[in-house]
Amino acid sequence: MIPAEDREVSPRTGWTRRHWEAVADDMLTAAARHRSPLGARYDLPGPASRNGVVSDGLEGFARTFLLAGFRTAGAGGADPTGLLERYAEGLAAGTDPSSPERWPRPDELGQAKVEAASVALVLQLTRPWLWDRLDEGVRQRTVEWLGTVVGQPYPPINWVWFRVVVESFLREVGGPWSQEDVEADLAVHASLRRPGGWLSDHAEERAYDHYTGWALHLYPLLWTEWFDVVGSLCPPALRETWAGDLRRYLRDAVALVGADGSPLLQGRSLVYRFAAAAPFWVGALAGVGGVAPGQARRAASGVLRHFLDRGALDGNGLLSLGWHHGWPGMRQSYSGPASPYWAAKGMLGLALPADHPVWTEPELPLPVETADVSSVVTAPGWLVTARRRDGIVTVVNHGTDHAALGAETADSPLYARLGYSTATVPPLTGPTVADPVDNSVVLLDADDRATHRTGFGTLHAEHRPGDVLVAASSGRVRWVDSTGDASPDHGSGRSGPVTPGPVVTVASVVRDGVEVRVVRVAPPAPGQRWRVVRLGGWPVAGEVRPSEGPGARVATARLSSELRPLAGLPHAGVLVEHGTSPLGDWTGVPWLAARGESPHGVFAALVVLAGAGDEPGAPSHTPAVEVGPESVTVRWGDGVRTEVAMPVSSLRPG
Repeated sequence: MIPAEDREVSPRTGWTRRHWEAVADDMLTAAARHRSPLGARYDLPGPASRNGVVSDGLEGFARTFLLAGFRTAGAGGADPTGLLERYAEGLAAGTDPSSPERWPRPDELGQAKVEAASVALVLQLTRPWLWDRLDEGVRQRTVEWLGTVVGQPYPPINWVWFRVVVESFLREVGGPWSQEDVEADLAVHASLRRPGGWLSDHAEERAYDHYTGWALHLYPLLWTEWFDVVGSLCPPALRETWAGDLRRYLRDAVALVGADGSPLLQGRSLVYRFAAAAPFWVGALAGVGGVAPGQARRAASGVLRHFLDRGALDGNGLLSLGWHHGWPGMRQSYSGPASPYWAAKGMLGLALPADHPVWTEPELPLPVETADVSSVVTAPGWLVTARRRDGIVTVVNHGTDHAALGAETADSPLYARLGYSTATVPPLTGPTVADPVDNSVVLLDADDRATHRTGFGTLHAEHRPGDVLVAASSGRVRWVDSTGDASPDHGSGRSGPVTPGPVVTVASVVRDGVEVRVVRVAPPAPGQRWRVVRLGGWPVAGEVRPSEGPGARVATARLSSELRPLAGLPHAGVLVEHGTSPLGDWTGVPWLAARGESPHGVFAALVVLAGAGDEPGAPSHTPAVEVGPESVTVRWGDGVRTEVAMPVSSLRPG
């Protein structure tokens, strides 16, 4: 039962610690109904991941164990329902090689490396109430099971922290560990750091997503707070570097939360949902600043309520694979029935005591609730805007594609689109995954196949006078036949035979929450053929078929999406799809197109996403575009002029 709202201490969401505790207790009770006889697995209903049902059962144990650990630690060890006792029984069975519920070891199965970190983290957090009371035999078997991570290969992404956490726990309980492993993993983490407190989830790729917050910022600060490593494995100056990184990141992250509590719908593993709240809690736990305690709770409670109010817990109280509700199209190859319970990271605040300022101070509004937002996030190449009147945060993307410069894969819908928001999501199934329409600039061949732009170079992303945001990117586009690519879906674009196309440069000039999108197509090389250039706008979804037109305009009960031609692009229309979005049964995307060339190879359009009934305000709704040989000037209705260099062919990232 959810307590009554408290609008005095939480004027924005009405939720306090009591609400979080009630949600955690209900989630744990529902998951426990699927506990295996000996308690080592939580076998939740649903299709198995590619790792199989045994691995999925371990995942269910480990990820709900996270939530149980936070809940118990924040209560000072109080455990009236015997949570830790039940997990102790599962630990004993899972680490017993002779048990019918024996867990696969980390040296046997890659997914066990992930889950071992959650087990070790909670054992450390709850050590006085669980580990110290375990039978010596269980402790020894647990050390042996965890100890198989030592010397094992880990991919050079956020996974290195799984080994750091496990080996640090082993070090504290007298088990095997390797200083060389830890040092190598810290070196990988250092290679992921980017300007402004951001981290890429791969040293060579532009892999910016929620893993920056719920993994790459989470584990380092928990490591220094919960383990005895500062001054030995972690120099104090390094800890301060990480704290500074998180402080800067949080200033961006809090501005990316919509007024309705929605996180940005961008990047892989979105089924983890309110794990997006994790960096706000770890910032409070580590005392790094960046956001005030009341604003951190406002953001976190808003995110949690966003999902619970929209059906994230099914009729049996379980987190389904999906977004607002179950939607199987969001599954990735590593997703099993218990995968969504990594959302427990977003409930880390329960590990903080009830008298912590993050729980006691009054809620403070989000940035979008007090003023319009207009900022540049340099590392991922994002132009961030939000209007207070509709509360939607939008990101125009010129630096993220989950690939390296020069890659020739297809575009990943959740990374390589030109725009993301807290109210829209690219179609995740259906024909437009292979032939992009929404928030894209593509060339169509004679068979109406669309090009892809992954591997582009970022030219710049900057804040100009007049509160104008400008970014540009450029690269050689290509047609990719990815139908034969059966590789696991880890978020990257698909591979296949490539037909090269010309260089396409795209610039975005953003003001008052609307975008002027400018495109220059370089002259084709001999043998290159394209028939049509097409610009796609924001995808809007709803439960009924959206209304269309006139021109390139589509609207649902909540949102409208429109393109207005400014240079070239005489053809207009709307694509309507069914069953391709977790946000609604129907999705509409406006588009503009041109057949053949235009003066200087330049095309331009105004790109608008707005709340229902909202119209972009002056001066942004009446810009004009002046095209020159090497640049384009946007002239706004109030006289502000913004010039953007648009070289005919440039592959140089800036």
